Amino acid sequence: MNIHALRTSERALHALELAGRIEAGALTAAAVLARCEQAIAAREAEIGAFAALDLPRAKKSAAASPAGPLRGLPVGVKDIFDTADFPTEYGSSIYAGHRPRTDAALVSQIRRAGGLLLGKTVTTEFAHMAPGKTRNPRNPQHTPGGSSSGSAAAVAAGMVPIAIGSQTGGSVIRPAAFCGVAGFKPSYQLLPTVGMKCFSWQLDTAGLFAASVSDVAFAAAAIADRDLRVDGMTPAQPRIGVMRMHIWSEASEAMQAALEAAARAAAAAGARVEDVPLPPALEDAWRAHPLIQDYEAYRALAFEYDHHRDRIAPTLRKLLDNAAKITAERYDEARRTARRARQLLSDLLDEVDVILTPSAPGAAPRGLQTTGNPIFNRLWTLMGTPCVNVPGLADDAGLPLGVQIVGRFGRDKSALEAALFLERAIERAHA
Repeated sequence: MNIHALRTSERALHALELAGRIEAGALTAAAVLARCEQAIAAREAEIGAFAALDLPRAKKSAAASPAGPLRGLPVGVKDIFDTADFPTEYGSSIYAGHRPRTDAALVSQIRRAGGLLLGKTVTTEFAHMAPGKTRNPRNPQHTPGGSSSGSAAAVAAGMVPIAIGSQTGGSVIRPAAFCGVAGFKPSYQLLPTVGMKCFSWQLDTAGLFAASVSDVAFAAAAIADRDLRVDGMTPAQPRIGVMRMHIWSEASEAMQAALEAAARAAAAAGARVEDVPLPPALEDAWRAHPLIQDYEAYRALAFEYDHHRDRIAPTLRKLLDNAAKITAERYDEARRTARRARQLLSDLLDEVDVILTPSAPGAAPRGLQTTGNPIFNRLWTLMGTPCVNVPGLADDAGLPLGVQIVGRFGRDKSALEAALFLERAIERAHA
Protein backbone atom coordinates (compact mmCIF):
# COMPACT_ATOMS: atom_id res chain seq x y z
CA MET A 1 0.00 0.00 0.00
CA ASN A 2 1.45 3.32 -1.09
CA ILE A 3 1.01 6.38 1.11
CA HIS A 4 1.17 9.77 -0.55
CA ALA A 5 1.40 13.39 0.48
CA LEU A 6 -2.04 14.92 0.77
CA ARG A 7 -2.56 17.38 -2.05
CA THR A 8 -2.84 20.84 -0.52
CA SER A 9 -6.16 22.41 -1.33
CA GLU A 10 -5.70 25.61 -3.34
CA ARG A 11 -8.92 26.86 -1.76
CA ALA A 12 -7.73 26.53 1.84
CA LEU A 13 -7.80 29.75 3.83
CA HIS A 14 -5.04 29.94 6.42
CA ALA A 15 -6.35 31.82 9.44
CA LEU A 16 -2.94 32.73 10.83
CA GLU A 17 -1.67 34.23 7.58
CA LEU A 18 -4.92 36.12 6.93
CA ALA A 19 -5.04 37.62 10.43
CA GLY A 20 -1.39 38.69 10.13
CA ARG A 21 -2.00 40.41 6.81
CA ILE A 22 -5.06 42.22 8.18
CA GLU A 23 -3.03 43.38 11.19
CA ALA A 24 -0.28 44.61 8.90
CA GLY A 25 -2.75 46.57 6.78
CA ALA A 26 -2.11 44.46 3.66
CA LEU A 27 -5.61 42.96 3.65
CA THR A 28 -9.05 43.80 4.96
CA ALA A 29 -11.68 41.70 6.67
CA ALA A 30 -14.02 42.59 3.81
CA ALA A 31 -11.55 41.15 1.28
CA VAL A 32 -11.29 37.90 3.23
CA LEU A 33 -15.07 37.69 3.38
CA ALA A 34 -15.19 38.19 -0.39
CA ARG A 35 -12.95 35.14 -0.84
CA CYS A 36 -15.26 33.12 1.41
CA GLU A 37 -18.26 34.32 -0.57
CA GLN A 38 -16.63 33.21 -3.83
CA ALA A 39 -15.94 29.75 -2.44
CA ILE A 40 -19.50 29.47 -1.14
CA ALA A 41 -20.90 30.51 -4.50
CA ALA A 42 -18.69 27.97 -6.27
CA ARG A 43 -19.18 24.93 -4.02
CA GLU A 44 -21.99 25.26 -1.47
CA ALA A 45 -24.67 23.91 -3.80
CA GLU A 46 -22.63 20.71 -4.17
CA ILE A 47 -21.12 20.42 -0.68
CA GLY A 48 -23.97 21.68 1.52
CA ALA A 49 -21.83 22.77 4.45
CA PHE A 50 -24.20 25.38 5.85
CA ALA A 51 -27.54 25.12 7.62
CA ALA A 52 -27.90 28.93 7.65
CA LEU A 53 -26.00 31.82 6.07
CA ASP A 54 -26.30 35.61 6.28
CA LEU A 55 -23.77 37.21 3.94
CA PRO A 56 -25.33 40.71 4.00
CA ARG A 57 -25.04 40.84 7.80
CA ALA A 58 -21.46 39.54 7.57
CA LYS A 59 -20.56 42.27 5.07
CA LYS A 60 -21.81 44.96 7.43
CA SER A 61 -19.77 43.48 10.26
CA ALA A 62 -16.64 43.16 8.10
CA ALA A 63 -16.93 46.78 6.99
CA ALA A 64 -16.62 47.82 10.63
CA SER A 65 -13.11 46.25 10.74
CA PRO A 66 -13.59 44.20 13.95
CA ALA A 67 -10.82 44.37 16.52
CA GLY A 68 -9.43 41.47 18.52
CA PRO A 69 -6.97 38.74 17.55
CA LEU A 70 -9.27 37.23 14.90
CA ARG A 71 -9.39 40.59 13.06
CA GLY A 72 -12.80 39.96 11.49
CA LEU A 73 -12.04 36.48 10.14
CA PRO A 74 -15.23 34.60 9.19
CA VAL A 75 -16.15 31.66 11.43
CA GLY A 76 -18.64 28.85 10.86
CA VAL A 77 -20.41 27.50 13.96
CA LYS A 78 -21.92 24.04 14.25
CA ASP A 79 -25.68 24.21 14.50
CA ILE A 80 -25.86 22.81 18.01
CA PHE A 81 -24.59 26.10 19.50
CA ASP A 82 -27.27 28.68 20.24
CA THR A 83 -27.09 31.89 18.21
CA ALA A 84 -29.28 34.96 18.59
CA ASP A 85 -28.73 36.04 14.96
CA PHE A 86 -29.40 32.67 13.31
CA PRO A 87 -31.83 29.79 13.66
CA THR A 88 -30.50 26.94 15.80
CA GLU A 89 -32.15 23.68 14.80
CA TYR A 90 -29.73 21.03 16.17
CA GLY A 91 -30.10 19.09 12.91
CA SER A 92 -33.65 18.11 13.88
CA SER A 93 -37.06 18.87 12.39
CA ILE A 94 -38.34 19.15 15.97
CA TYR A 95 -36.55 22.51 16.17
CA ALA A 96 -37.27 23.84 12.69
CA GLY A 97 -37.13 27.63 12.81
CA HIS A 98 -36.02 27.71 16.46
CA ARG A 99 -34.55 31.13 17.35
CA PRO A 100 -32.68 31.34 20.66
CA ARG A 101 -32.69 34.72 22.38
CA THR A 102 -29.03 34.49 23.37
CA ASP A 103 -25.71 33.26 22.03
CA ALA A 104 -23.94 30.25 23.45
CA ALA A 105 -20.96 31.21 25.60
CA LEU A 106 -18.50 30.01 22.95
CA VAL A 107 -20.22 32.13 20.28
CA SER A 108 -19.87 35.17 22.54
CA GLN A 109 -16.17 34.36 22.96
CA ILE A 110 -15.77 34.26 19.18
CA ARG A 111 -17.37 37.68 18.85
CA ARG A 112 -15.24 39.10 21.67
CA ALA A 113 -12.13 37.81 19.90
CA GLY A 114 -13.11 39.70 16.74
CA GLY A 115 -14.52 36.74 14.84
CA LEU A 116 -17.23 37.30 12.28
CA LEU A 117 -20.04 34.75 12.53
CA LEU A 118 -20.71 33.83 8.91
CA GLY A 119 -23.27 31.09 9.41
CA LYS A 120 -24.33 27.84 11.05
CA THR A 121 -22.73 24.66 9.76
CA VAL A 122 -24.58 21.42 9.25
CA THR A 123 -24.67 18.92 12.11
CA THR A 124 -26.08 15.45 12.25
CA GLU A 125 -29.27 15.20 14.29
CA PHE A 126 -28.48 16.23 17.88
CA ALA A 127 -24.81 15.61 17.00
CA HIS A 128 -25.39 11.85 16.77
CA MET A 129 -24.81 9.70 13.69
CA ALA A 130 -27.74 10.23 11.29
CA PRO A 131 -26.00 11.89 8.30
CA GLY A 132 -26.87 15.42 7.21
CA LYS A 133 -26.74 16.82 3.69
CA THR A 134 -23.02 17.65 3.65
CA ARG A 135 -20.61 16.03 1.18
CA ASN A 136 -16.84 15.71 1.37
CA PRO A 137 -15.07 18.48 -0.59
CA ARG A 138 -12.17 16.12 -1.35
CA ASN A 139 -14.60 13.81 -3.16
CA PRO A 140 -18.34 14.54 -2.97
CA GLN A 141 -19.14 10.85 -3.36
CA HIS A 142 -17.69 10.27 0.12
CA THR A 143 -18.88 11.22 3.59
CA PRO A 144 -17.31 14.24 5.31
CA GLY A 145 -17.68 12.43 8.63
CA GLY A 146 -19.78 13.64 11.52
CA SER A 147 -21.26 14.96 13.55
CA SER A 148 -19.37 18.19 12.78
CA SER A 149 -19.72 17.50 9.07
CA GLY A 150 -20.46 21.03 7.89
CA SER A 151 -17.65 22.61 9.90
CA ALA A 152 -14.95 20.28 8.55
CA ALA A 153 -16.26 20.56 5.00
CA ALA A 154 -16.53 24.36 5.13
CA VAL A 155 -12.86 24.68 6.09
CA ALA A 156 -11.72 22.08 3.56
CA ALA A 157 -13.63 23.86 0.78
CA GLY A 158 -12.20 27.28 1.68
CA MET A 159 -15.58 28.68 2.70
CA VAL A 160 -14.26 29.78 6.10
CA PRO A 161 -10.78 29.81 7.67
CA ILE A 162 -12.11 28.69 11.08
CA ALA A 163 -15.05 26.55 12.13
CA ILE A 164 -16.39 25.28 15.44
CA GLY A 165 -17.50 21.72 16.11
CA SER A 166 -17.99 19.38 19.02
CA GLN A 167 -16.98 15.85 19.98
CA THR A 168 -18.81 13.32 22.13
CA GLY A 169 -17.40 10.24 20.42
CA GLY A 170 -15.20 11.31 17.49
CA SER A 171 -17.00 14.25 15.94
CA VAL A 172 -14.06 16.65 15.58
CA ILE A 173 -11.10 14.38 14.89
CA ARG A 174 -12.85 12.02 12.46
CA PRO A 175 -14.36 14.64 10.08
CA ALA A 176 -11.08 16.59 10.18
CA ALA A 177 -9.31 13.40 9.09
CA PHE A 178 -11.84 12.63 6.36
CA CYS A 179 -11.71 16.18 4.95
CA GLY A 180 -7.94 16.62 5.28
CA VAL A 181 -7.82 19.57 7.68
CA ALA A 182 -6.50 20.13 11.18
CA GLY A 183 -8.95 19.38 13.97
CA PHE A 184 -8.40 20.18 17.63
CA LYS A 185 -10.41 18.63 20.45
CA PRO A 186 -9.13 20.43 23.54
CA SER A 187 -8.98 19.09 27.06
CA TYR A 188 -12.43 18.56 28.50
CA GLN A 189 -14.07 21.85 29.51
CA LEU A 190 -11.32 24.10 28.15
CA LEU A 191 -13.96 25.65 25.90
CA PRO A 192 -17.41 26.37 27.38
CA THR A 193 -20.42 24.27 26.43
CA VAL A 194 -23.00 26.63 27.97
CA GLY A 195 -25.66 27.11 25.29
CA MET A 196 -24.62 23.98 23.36
CA LYS A 197 -27.22 21.26 22.89
CA CYS A 198 -26.18 18.53 25.32
CA PHE A 199 -25.90 14.88 24.35
CA SER A 200 -23.64 13.67 27.16
CA TRP A 201 -22.55 16.09 29.86
CA GLN A 202 -19.50 14.00 30.83
CA LEU A 203 -18.26 13.79 27.24
CA ASP A 204 -19.42 16.75 25.12
CA THR A 205 -16.36 18.82 24.17
CA ALA A 206 -16.23 21.87 21.90
CA GLY A 207 -13.48 21.88 19.29
CA LEU A 208 -12.13 23.68 16.22
CA PHE A 209 -11.19 23.18 12.57
CA ALA A 210 -8.67 25.08 10.47
CA ALA A 211 -6.38 24.42 7.51
CA SER A 212 -3.23 23.46 9.46
CA VAL A 213 -2.00 22.84 12.99
CA SER A 214 -0.64 26.39 13.32
CA ASP A 215 -3.97 27.77 12.13
CA VAL A 216 -6.08 25.76 14.54
CA ALA A 217 -3.75 26.61 17.43
CA PHE A 218 -4.02 30.31 16.56
CA ALA A 219 -7.82 30.11 16.44
CA ALA A 220 -7.98 28.24 19.74
CA ALA A 221 -5.67 30.74 21.42
CA ALA A 222 -7.76 33.68 20.21
CA ILE A 223 -11.13 32.21 21.19
CA ALA A 224 -10.06 30.69 24.51
CA ASP A 225 -7.80 33.64 25.41
CA ARG A 226 -5.01 31.21 26.32
CA ASP A 227 -1.37 30.67 25.43
CA LEU A 228 -1.89 28.02 22.75
CA ARG A 229 -0.17 29.43 19.66
CA VAL A 230 2.66 27.37 18.17
CA ASP A 231 3.52 29.47 15.12
CA GLY A 232 6.92 31.12 14.94
CA MET A 233 8.54 28.40 17.05
CA THR A 234 10.72 25.40 16.40
CA PRO A 235 8.85 22.60 18.14
CA ALA A 236 10.80 20.41 20.51
CA GLN A 237 11.53 16.83 19.53
CA PRO A 238 8.86 14.91 21.43
CA ARG A 239 8.79 11.45 22.93
CA ILE A 240 6.05 9.74 20.91
CA GLY A 241 4.32 6.53 21.93
CA VAL A 242 2.75 4.75 18.95
CA MET A 243 -0.46 3.08 20.12
CA ARG A 244 -2.22 0.74 17.72
CA MET A 245 -4.88 -0.22 20.28
CA HIS A 246 -6.77 -3.49 20.57
CA ILE A 247 -8.85 -2.59 17.49
CA TRP A 248 -5.83 -2.34 15.19
CA SER A 249 -7.31 -4.99 12.88
CA GLU A 250 -10.25 -2.63 12.26
CA ALA A 251 -7.90 -0.11 10.65
CA SER A 252 -7.66 -0.34 6.88
CA GLU A 253 -4.42 -1.39 5.22
CA ALA A 254 -3.96 2.22 4.11
CA MET A 255 -4.49 3.59 7.62
CA GLN A 256 -2.06 1.09 9.10
CA ALA A 257 0.51 2.14 6.51
CA ALA A 258 -0.19 5.82 7.20
CA LEU A 259 0.44 5.42 10.92
CA GLU A 260 3.73 3.64 10.24
CA ALA A 261 4.71 6.36 7.75
CA ALA A 262 3.95 9.08 10.28
CA ALA A 263 5.99 7.29 12.95
CA ARG A 264 8.95 6.92 10.57
CA ALA A 265 8.75 10.58 9.60
CA ALA A 266 8.75 11.64 13.25
CA ALA A 267 11.74 9.45 14.04
CA ALA A 268 13.65 10.77 11.02
CA ALA A 269 12.99 14.30 12.29
CA GLY A 270 14.55 13.49 15.66
CA ALA A 271 11.63 12.37 17.82
CA ARG A 272 12.03 9.43 20.16
CA VAL A 273 9.44 6.99 18.88
CA GLU A 274 8.47 3.76 20.61
CA ASP A 275 5.56 1.36 20.58
CA VAL A 276 3.18 1.65 23.53
CA PRO A 277 0.65 -1.13 24.15
CA LEU A 278 -2.89 -0.34 25.27
CA PRO A 279 -3.18 -1.25 28.97
CA PRO A 280 -6.19 -3.45 29.84
CA ALA A 281 -7.69 -0.70 32.02
CA LEU A 282 -7.83 1.62 29.01
CA GLU A 283 -9.46 -1.11 26.95
CA ASP A 284 -12.08 -1.39 29.70
CA ALA A 285 -12.61 2.37 29.51
CA TRP A 286 -13.02 2.14 25.74
CA ARG A 287 -15.91 -0.25 26.38
CA ALA A 288 -17.34 2.01 29.09
CA HIS A 289 -17.63 5.05 26.81
CA PRO A 290 -20.87 4.10 25.01
CA LEU A 291 -22.54 3.12 28.28
CA ILE A 292 -21.82 6.54 29.81
CA GLN A 293 -22.76 8.34 26.60
CA ASP A 294 -26.05 6.51 26.10
CA TYR A 295 -27.16 6.71 29.74
CA GLU A 296 -26.70 10.47 29.66
CA ALA A 297 -28.22 10.92 26.19
CA TYR A 298 -31.47 9.29 27.38
CA ARG A 299 -31.67 11.98 30.05
CA ALA A 300 -30.29 14.91 28.08
CA LEU A 301 -32.84 14.29 25.31
CA ALA A 302 -35.70 13.38 27.67
CA PHE A 303 -38.05 16.07 26.36
CA GLU A 304 -37.49 15.16 22.72
CA TYR A 305 -37.82 11.44 23.41
CA ASP A 306 -40.91 11.75 25.61
CA HIS A 307 -42.79 14.21 23.38
CA HIS A 308 -41.42 13.73 19.83
CA ARG A 309 -40.06 10.19 19.73
CA ASP A 310 -41.55 9.52 16.29
CA ARG A 311 -39.62 12.48 14.84
CA ILE A 312 -36.22 11.24 16.00
CA ALA A 313 -34.13 9.41 13.40
CA PRO A 314 -34.37 5.59 13.68
CA THR A 315 -30.70 5.13 14.66
CA LEU A 316 -30.89 7.59 17.54
CA ARG A 317 -34.36 6.42 18.54
CA LYS A 318 -33.07 2.85 18.87
CA LEU A 319 -30.09 4.05 20.92
CA LEU A 320 -32.41 5.88 23.32
CA ASP A 321 -34.77 2.90 23.54
CA ASN A 322 -31.87 0.70 24.61
CA ALA A 323 -30.40 3.38 26.87
CA ALA A 324 -33.60 3.43 28.93
CA LYS A 325 -32.58 -0.01 30.22
CA ILE A 326 -29.15 1.05 31.53
CA THR A 327 -29.19 1.07 35.32
CA ALA A 328 -27.63 3.72 37.50
CA GLU A 329 -25.40 1.02 38.99
CA ARG A 330 -23.92 0.14 35.58
CA TYR A 331 -23.46 3.82 34.78
CA ASP A 332 -21.69 4.50 38.07
CA GLU A 333 -19.40 1.51 37.57
CA ALA A 334 -18.54 2.77 34.07
CA ARG A 335 -17.62 6.14 35.56
CA ARG A 336 -15.36 4.43 38.10
CA THR A 337 -13.74 2.51 35.24
CA ALA A 338 -13.10 5.80 33.46
CA ARG A 339 -11.60 7.39 36.57
CA ARG A 340 -9.16 4.49 37.04
CA ALA A 341 -8.19 4.66 33.37
CA ARG A 342 -7.48 8.39 33.55
CA GLN A 343 -5.02 7.81 36.37
CA LEU A 344 -3.32 5.01 34.46
CA LEU A 345 -3.11 7.17 31.33
CA SER A 346 -1.50 9.93 33.39
CA ASP A 347 1.13 7.45 34.56
CA LEU A 348 1.70 6.25 30.99
CA LEU A 349 2.25 9.84 29.84
CA ASP A 350 5.12 10.11 32.32
CA GLU A 351 7.03 7.82 29.94
CA VAL A 352 6.11 9.56 26.65
CA ASP A 353 5.03 13.10 25.85
CA VAL A 354 2.21 12.22 23.46
CA ILE A 355 0.50 9.24 21.88
CA LEU A 356 0.27 8.73 18.11
CA THR A 357 -2.73 6.72 16.95
CA PRO A 358 -5.16 6.66 13.98
CA SER A 359 -7.79 9.38 13.69
CA ALA A 360 -10.21 6.97 12.01
CA PRO A 361 -10.26 3.38 10.74
CA GLY A 362 -9.37 4.62 7.26
CA ALA A 363 -10.21 7.21 4.64
CA ALA A 364 -13.73 8.58 4.33
CA PRO A 365 -16.15 5.82 3.32
CA ARG A 366 -17.87 6.11 -0.01
CA GLY A 367 -21.54 7.06 0.17
CA LEU A 368 -23.56 9.39 2.35
CA GLN A 369 -25.37 6.82 4.47
CA THR A 370 -22.71 6.82 7.17
CA THR A 371 -20.51 9.34 8.97
CA GLY A 372 -17.81 6.74 9.68
CA ASN A 373 -16.83 4.85 12.79
CA PRO A 374 -15.57 6.61 15.98
CA ILE A 375 -13.79 3.57 17.45
CA PHE A 376 -10.36 5.26 17.36
CA ASN A 377 -11.69 8.40 19.06
CA ARG A 378 -14.07 7.54 21.87
CA LEU A 379 -11.46 6.45 24.42
CA TRP A 380 -9.68 9.81 24.18
CA THR A 381 -12.95 11.73 24.49
CA LEU A 382 -13.71 9.79 27.66
CA MET A 383 -10.20 10.48 28.98
CA GLY A 384 -10.73 14.21 28.39
CA THR A 385 -7.32 14.57 26.79
CA PRO A 386 -6.36 17.05 24.04
CA CYS A 387 -6.35 15.49 20.55
CA VAL A 388 -5.14 16.96 17.27
CA ASN A 389 -5.80 15.53 13.83
CA VAL A 390 -2.63 15.99 11.80
CA PRO A 391 -3.28 16.21 8.05
CA GLY A 392 -0.72 15.52 5.36
CA LEU A 393 -1.16 11.92 4.20
CA ALA A 394 -3.41 10.36 1.56
CA ASP A 395 -4.21 6.98 0.05
CA ASP A 396 -3.84 5.91 -3.59
CA ALA A 397 -7.15 7.58 -4.45
CA GLY A 398 -6.01 10.90 -2.95
CA LEU A 399 -8.36 10.67 0.01
CA PRO A 400 -6.96 12.05 3.29
CA LEU A 401 -5.65 9.71 5.98
CA GLY A 402 -5.49 11.49 9.33
CA VAL A 403 -3.39 10.50 12.32
CA GLN A 404 -3.93 12.02 15.74
CA ILE A 405 -1.71 13.24 18.51
CA VAL A 406 -3.11 12.63 22.00
CA GLY A 407 -1.62 14.64 24.86
CA ARG A 408 -1.86 14.87 28.63
CA PHE A 409 -4.97 16.45 30.12
CA GLY A 410 -4.47 20.20 30.51
CA ARG A 411 -1.29 20.23 28.41
CA ASP A 412 -3.02 21.43 25.26
CA LYS A 413 -0.19 23.61 24.00
CA SER A 414 2.26 20.72 24.32
CA ALA A 415 -0.08 18.52 22.30
CA LEU A 416 -0.39 21.20 19.61
CA GLU A 417 3.39 21.65 19.55
CA ALA A 418 3.91 17.90 19.06
CA ALA A 419 1.26 17.93 16.33
CA LEU A 420 3.11 20.77 14.58
CA PHE A 421 6.35 18.78 14.84
CA LEU A 422 4.65 15.78 13.22
CA GLU A 423 2.96 17.87 10.53
CA ARG A 424 6.33 19.34 9.52
CA ALA A 425 8.02 15.94 9.68
CA ILE A 426 5.41 14.45 7.35
CA GLU A 427 5.85 17.39 4.94
CA ARG A 428 9.64 16.87 4.85
CA ALA A 429 9.32 13.11 4.40
CA HIS A 430 7.05 13.55 1.38
CA ALA A 431 8.65 16.64 -0.14
